[in-house]
Amino acid sequence: MRSILKACEENSGAAAAEMALVMPVLLVLMFGSFELGNYFLNEHVVAKAVRDGARFAARQSFTAFPCSALGTGLAPGGSVVTDTQSVTRTGQVTSGGSPRLTSWNDASHISVTYDCVSTNSNNDYSGIYSTKNYLPRVKVTVSAQPYRSLFTKIGLANVSSLTLNAESQAAVAGI
Repeated sequence: MRSILKACEENSGAAAAEMALVMPVLLVLMFGSFELGNYFLNEHVVAKAVRDGARFAARQSFTAFPCSALGTGLAPGGSVVTDTQSVTRTGQVTSGGSPRLTSWNDASHISVTYDCVSTNSNNDYSGIYSTKNYLPRVKVTVSAQPYRSLFTKIGLANVSSLTLNAESQAAVAGI
């Protein structure tokens, strides 16, 4: 029995030294995995928000998207821009909703534009598009939205150079 206890005492110092050498690497891998997962989650939230905003804007009236000639990067009329920015940022048309991301304090990184595309003779447009020569296609873009790290609150990480970007387009249905 004494020989077993003596062997355990001799190995305990080696195990502690090995643990001291391996622990920093394990911590970096673990917290790095958390941070990477959080970044991908935030990127997914922004991509979903942009799709929601484009779908919302595409269902606005045709009067907000006048198309009498080809054009790109045009600004929609009425309250389409502010309403779409609100839907994209908070998921609600009305103001005062909580943002989808904690760092999304304003709508300055959200742009809402539309393009007028031609209905060329090769395509057979029917229904709401049959009488139109040019079709509006709305585009919602989030660019350079700052990424907020998981560990910013405790002072471990300041990754201000990472940004979240997404873009979505939808044909205006004018419903």
